[in-house]
Amino acid sequence: MTSDDRYQHVPVIWGSLGTIFGVVVVLLATAVAALVTDPTAFEDGEIVVLSGRDDSIGGQRQALIDQWNALHPDNRARIVELSELADAQRSEMLARAQSGRGEIDVYNLDVTWTAEFAEAGHIKKLDEPRPQTDGFLDGPLATCRYHGSLWALPFNTDVGLLFYRSDLVPHPPATWEQLEADVQRVREETGNAVDGYAGQLADYEGLTVTALEAMWGAGGSVVDDEGEVVDGAPFQAAMAGLGRLRAIAPAGVPALDETESLSLFRSGRALFMRNWPVAYRSLTQDAEGGSPLQIGVAPLPGQLDVLPGKGVLGGQNLAVSALSTRPRAAQALIEFLTSERSQQLLFERGGLPATREVVYFDQGVRDNHPYTETLRDAIDDARLRPVEPHYARFSEVFRAAVEGYLRRGTEIPDGFPEQLAHALQGRSAPPGEG
Repeated sequence: MTSDDRYQHVPVIWGSLGTIFGVVVVLLATAVAALVTDPTAFEDGEIVVLSGRDDSIGGQRQALIDQWNALHPDNRARIVELSELADAQRSEMLARAQSGRGEIDVYNLDVTWTAEFAEAGHIKKLDEPRPQTDGFLDGPLATCRYHGSLWALPFNTDVGLLFYRSDLVPHPPATWEQLEADVQRVREETGNAVDGYAGQLADYEGLTVTALEAMWGAGGSVVDDEGEVVDGAPFQAAMAGLGRLRAIAPAGVPALDETESLSLFRSGRALFMRNWPVAYRSLTQDAEGGSPLQIGVAPLPGQLDVLPGKGVLGGQNLAVSALSTRPRAAQALIEFLTSERSQQLLFERGGLPATREVVYFDQGVRDNHPYTETLRDAIDDARLRPVEPHYARFSEVFRAAVEGYLRRGTEIPDGFPEQLAHALQGRSAPPGEG
């Protein structure tokens, strides 16, 4: 298989053996999902899940909750939805956890918050009894661990993907240089000042993610695999990647979030878009009365075989509140929501990538999501943001400098690596620096 074949948006044709395997797996998963834990061992009462907005197609998270409620009428679950803004969600969740009222049983945490909530004692370890973790994808499960303990189970995963206009770009770019060349070629051929790369560029976590991916794609790094902030050559390469992001972003580097990036790409203004997998369903089903765009999906660019592109691993994790008065029931709900059958429904119907490996081999899933193989490869290659309790502070410091550089032309400050190191350790900025 060539690299071009690998990223085509045509479904992969699997043999009858694969189809039979998928059917058997689904049947087994369906049977297991209803028998997560002995219901007689549950504490009485409603299970309250605190979560951000359900971005799945057709509200599939609530659909799974409805299934649980039908099976467990004495332990009905209820989702309490917070603001759609991630920073506001985190603030509200921390406030609820610190209140001491014990009104929440399950937190649906962004993967970057799990370490913070574990360190603060807001969630409990999943070890009484310890759930089975066989079958989860390695990356998503790694976001649930902190200091060697399991604190959550992965509800859905996510990874940055490259969406492109396949009618104008026959083959997805493997490198950022190729992406830039494609933009220049299309501009010359059409006489149209088409925008190059619509990423998430507003001042929120989306900017951190978009910038990190551009830095990694240039062979650079900001934090190494041991959680240490880097300097020297890796940091300089990262700055080069940031400069390239400024060059290929839409004119003026507008403050785009996921929805605004999608609108810009759908309008035909942008040749490429960085977004999460759930954007695929919107692009192929919502044509706003016109013909659907001809789109392809590929991993983010990198440096050919020397350094393939890597997306940021995202997603949400389900954790039991340390103050819950029904922890056994809460854990059983989490196991139900993360079971193979639940994960298949969440992905196949809702567009949120599954955390269970077997789902990616199901023929029905592959037929409905032609980019499944590309998605699975991207998840396997994805990188984690620092798994540290002070990550939120690190992200604030990081994107404040990046936002100034991209949008206002402000230079990255001297001593920036040291500022990031202090933020990651939960310390204030070095003396004399903001």
